[in-house]
Amino acid sequence: MNKHEFEQLQMIRNARTAAIGSTSIFLLLILGYAALTDFTGLLDPVLFPGWKVILPELVQSSGELFRGLLYSMRLLIPSLTAAILAGITAGLTVGLHPKVRLVLMPLFRAVNPVPPTMLIPYAIAVLPSFWLSSAAIIFLGVFWPVLMNTLHGIALLEPRWIDNARCLELSGRKLIFKVILPGAMPQIFAGIGSGLIFSFILLTVAEMFGAKAGMGFFVQYYADFAEYGKVIGGILFLSSVVIVIMTVFDFIQHKVLFWTRKR
Repeated sequence: MNKHEFEQLQMIRNARTAAIGSTSIFLLLILGYAALTDFTGLLDPVLFPGWKVILPELVQSSGELFRGLLYSMRLLIPSLTAAILAGITAGLTVGLHPKVRLVLMPLFRAVNPVPPTMLIPYAIAVLPSFWLSSAAIIFLGVFWPVLMNTLHGIALLEPRWIDNARCLELSGRKLIFKVILPGAMPQIFAGIGSGLIFSFILLTVAEMFGAKAGMGFFVQYYADFAEYGKVIGGILFLSSVVIVIMTVFDFIQHKVLFWTRKR
């Protein structure tokens, strides 16, 4: 067995171990919840209905949940895409000009910690529709992690890489796309991953204000009527969507950052 085959085998074993471990924990959580609800009734049956209530409600509401998923994706995908492109572009623009970065970094550090949810009243008041208001909140939540991580990625580049590239007469777009972006890409993906997770939180919050559909709206709507079987079903559905999307993201990251697989 050569070194490459050994590494491939090790990756398969690690993936199998991770899958078995995650599945085991998931099953234990399901059984533990069943023990506290359906079997013993230790938890309040109104706030914490058992699986015999949740599962039928989840099946019954599946059509409504999938329609909410489509509505949420129509809100999430444009906002997320715009934020990623804007964050990387702004990060490159500022990061490649040290004097500009020196001036703007204190401002970025001051504005970055402000939670986008605090701006919801202003977004609703200023923007012409609830859709734009929600999209703006999600945009801000993703933009800042991508921007800051792009800046950090550029700042952490080895100076000798830039010097060697210039010795090879690389400049302009070639320097950016062949040296700077690949070198900063691990940090950029870290920012996108953080923004992606945060975007689901903001999506759920944004849909609770003025939306008429969506996964967050589904949870809030049935919580108002104390139908907690549907509420928990909606939370489980949302969690499943997040797991699938983050798995796809990890796969893309694994393929793009192929030189970091050993780490």
